[in-house]
Amino acid sequence: MKELVTFQVGSYANFIGSHFWNFQDELLGLHEDPQAHSVFKNQNLDMDVLYRTGETQQGMPTYTPRLISVDFQGSLGSMSSRGSLYNHNPSPSSGVATWTGNVSTQASEPRKKNLFLQRLYNEGQDINGSEILDTDVVKSLEDGVQFWTDFSKVHYHPQSLFELNGLWMDPQEFNNYGIGRHTVSEGLQGDEINERLRFFMEECDHVQGIQFMVDDSGGFSGVAASLLENIEDEYTNVPVLLFSVRSPNSYNNLTSRKVSITSKLHDAVSFSALSSLCKLIVPVGLPSLSESRVSQYLSLENEKLYQSSAVYASALHSINLPFRMKKMGPTGESSNESGAVDLYECIQMLAGQGRQNTVAILDAAMPPPSMTGRRFQQPLLGNLHPLTPETAHDVDDLQAIESMIVHGALGAGEQEVSVSQVREAVETEYENTSSTRPRFSHLSVSRCPLPIPLPFPSIFNNLVSQRGDLLLNSPIVSGSPSRKGPLEVHSIPMAARLRSTTAVLPFLENRLGYIRKFGIERGSIGASVLTSWGFGREEIEDIGENLSKMVSALNPQQDYSSDDSD
Repeated sequence: MKELVTFQVGSYANFIGSHFWNFQDELLGLHEDPQAHSVFKNQNLDMDVLYRTGETQQGMPTYTPRLISVDFQGSLGSMSSRGSLYNHNPSPSSGVATWTGNVSTQASEPRKKNLFLQRLYNEGQDINGSEILDTDVVKSLEDGVQFWTDFSKVHYHPQSLFELNGLWMDPQEFNNYGIGRHTVSEGLQGDEINERLRFFMEECDHVQGIQFMVDDSGGFSGVAASLLENIEDEYTNVPVLLFSVRSPNSYNNLTSRKVSITSKLHDAVSFSALSSLCKLIVPVGLPSLSESRVSQYLSLENEKLYQSSAVYASALHSINLPFRMKKMGPTGESSNESGAVDLYECIQMLAGQGRQNTVAILDAAMPPPSMTGRRFQQPLLGNLHPLTPETAHDVDDLQAIESMIVHGALGAGEQEVSVSQVREAVETEYENTSSTRPRFSHLSVSRCPLPIPLPFPSIFNNLVSQRGDLLLNSPIVSGSPSRKGPLEVHSIPMAARLRSTTAVLPFLENRLGYIRKFGIERGSIGASVLTSWGFGREEIEDIGENLSKMVSALNPQQDYSSDDSD
């Protein structure tokens, strides 16, 4: 077994992570459920890759995510930072008392659990003993999610949930790389998080890597950079796959020219820092997910983090599947899956050859089209759309490299299709497509679809059937809901893809332009901002040089040297 350790840093990363772990919890439950569909009982996934076994002080066995979550103090809602499995009564501080005056303690009232959590922990009843219905839970979640814990059905280890002391504050103020840069590097909080990482790492027999999610729209990117520096120092040979995530809401706060310039400088500084501290970085988060091509079969509201994070979590779950597929025999093939790779192999495939490009685009089809015989009813490749912002469309890149996963694919009448049928259909489509075929394409296939657990939001439109088939040629039944959720849709097929391609050039060129225009040019308006973040002239020029190299790797014909800037 090759274990993964997961980091979630910042609010939106934890919203995405909450959905991600709900999927895993659902798969674990369905695997043991005698009434579950056979594709879930024969999923052939090694969940020990993501989970650890343990036991409580009372000797009760536990199975919890190998996870470290970092967020604001007070961000856990009704959940304790010790999780829910391990009883813990904090003892008075054992430190030496140096204050002899009066001491007062201030504590906030514990938050009440919503209906979903009441039913989860009270055996289906609310605090008054009344039965809670599924429909009540769905309505409660749609109208009332404030914290990522409000829809989490997972038990966490006491070492997993870390609240940053002193940051019980308005997130609007914690809005740039500079303010987060020294939050954990100064004082003991960074040391404590690193100790928690050591706890999980030392349990691993053969760690394959770290999957790291960071909300990089504000100060948490600086927090993440500090943590990644420690990983680079302490675990030199452990690869990091980094997802830098942003909510649609993070694009809506540019209220003045100064705020806009500060935001652009943050984008450049944050991306340069984070990309230099991992083996592969994947920017995730569109300005308007609801209006994107990915959402053609979805109906969601951008401003609800609970909804948009569910889409990104679905894609990240798909990308993660090949890392825990069980390799069967010398060919790694079985009737249930094929194309298993570990995290290191995936990174090497995308970033370790050719142009050495360390930035990948994330695409998804949610859900992908069904198949007729050995062909997709609609082009699968044409239904994979980017979840990475600022990308170019219809780019012919002869040096492109990609890694794709298709899981839970359906045929006519919601029948499962075989692994070989999916592989043949993808190959046929590549042969017949008019666009340039990538230089190298790896395909992973699994028969196990994405389960839709009850905490999942109602974001499917009425073209999506109970098992995720697309009702493109069927009349819509009168009275059917305009938005479907876990009560109407139980699972869906998914397709997702990581691409190393020149289509990411606009994203990179924009950030290079930001640091040059607002940070490097003589008299630039952002120089004082960068100085206040603790950057000297030489560090700012290094950021520009780093971004310039990343752009040049994908477009060597263009001279992006700093001497060429206007």
